[in-house]
Amino acid sequence: MRTAYSVETVRAAERELMARLPEGALMQRAAAGLAAVCAGLLGRVYGARVALLVGTGDNGGDALYAGARLARRGAGVTAVLLDPERAHAGALAALRAAGGRVEARVPQRVDLVVDGLLGIGGRGGLRPAAAALVAGVPKGATVVAVDLPSGVDADTGEVAGEAVRADVTVTFGAYKPGLLIDPGAARAGVVRLVDIGLELPDAAEARALQHADVGALLPVPTAESDKYRRGVVGVVAGSAQYPGAAVLSVAGALRGGAGAVRYVGPAQAAQAVLARYPETLVGRGRVQAWVVGPGLGAGREDEVAELLASAAVDGVPVLVDADGLRGLDPGALRARGPHPVLLTPHAGEAAALLGVGREEVEGARLAAVRKLAARYRAAVLLKGSTTLVAGPGGVGAVRVNPTGTPWLATAGSGDVLSGLAGSLLAAGLGAVDAGSVAAYLHGLAARRAGRGAPVLAQEVAEAVPGAWRDVHSTGPGRDPADG
Repeated sequence: MRTAYSVETVRAAERELMARLPEGALMQRAAAGLAAVCAGLLGRVYGARVALLVGTGDNGGDALYAGARLARRGAGVTAVLLDPERAHAGALAALRAAGGRVEARVPQRVDLVVDGLLGIGGRGGLRPAAAALVAGVPKGATVVAVDLPSGVDADTGEVAGEAVRADVTVTFGAYKPGLLIDPGAARAGVVRLVDIGLELPDAAEARALQHADVGALLPVPTAESDKYRRGVVGVVAGSAQYPGAAVLSVAGALRGGAGAVRYVGPAQAAQAVLARYPETLVGRGRVQAWVVGPGLGAGREDEVAELLASAAVDGVPVLVDADGLRGLDPGALRARGPHPVLLTPHAGEAAALLGVGREEVEGARLAAVRKLAARYRAAVLLKGSTTLVAGPGGVGAVRVNPTGTPWLATAGSGDVLSGLAGSLLAAGLGAVDAGSVAAYLHGLAARRAGRGAPVLAQEVAEAVPGAWRDVHSTGPGRDPADG
């Protein structure tokens, strides 16, 4: 599991470690790790051309010391200083002693650029002077960010103005939420973690599951299992206008490990479901979880409220998606007591639930998912370029989904996800685990189905079993979720 910590937590751990180390030792550890990654990217260090964008903080010192290491190996290293009077004096002296030089602008013939302008404490976008330096980076150069791309908020991933777009980010000691959550994550490129010896608490801000974590959570039937012990998920979805939503939700549910799927909906949609999946049960009956909302159409808010109330009486978890989110009453959800509710909005639906603009949700995804979970006292899966899952109340670490592909932005893919997550709820997973595991498998399935090409929602559902097997069959080494 990748665990991300707040700036405050990382800074406290750094202070504790520096108190036990000789002065400057921690920066040297960071610089050594940074230089090693840069050398690996260059392949041949001798004769390579490297430019350093150097700010006034410790990140600038890291970049300068790393540049000195590369210069000693024969690279031509140029430092461009944001504020020459405030650059790290010892690191700048080390670069010059190793043969590096200082210039006023980025050379136009350069193989690799190191972004050491702002550290993890930076807030807001790049100031004009820093933005001008970044604008001077020649196209084609590999950009390596020190700790995180300058201009990205380390705690949230928000980008409030101009920011560096890195090919690789070398982060020290711990992941930061802004490296895992868009829009910051999209600017970080490949993230490399360098261990510098920090001792960190359990109080994480975000966690990203990996194959081993998902494999441990997936339900596995035993010899005593029957279809009812494995869980029955009820699906209330579809309409005369949107029968496909019913089919796709049932498809996701059937692939999600439950013993049976019970469909409740209009006759026309039921016929479409049975034509595609004859194993589906039709009509009301006992279930272990409900999925409600995909393709319901407008004007069915009373039906959703009634189902939520009856499910609360029965003690059954409910997943609410799409049209089921229309006019959702926070008070009604808070009155459900301990019975789990999982809301699965996309950014537009989340904006409607919060009463804000869509761009506000997309620009501050972490804040949005926490606010939703707090307002509705429900677990929330916020779909999008970075899918996030927050627990009821919005406290504790938020789950960040590392899988997926932009091709998932296609009609019906959310219906498949809803059915898949609902099936996991019926199998006994908690709301946060069900949402996280479903998003993970959904993203892997889309990668398998598309392999870099457009993909249909039904193809995603059909690829879920292969993704499930991948999770269980992966041995040690690089996690396939990394891309």
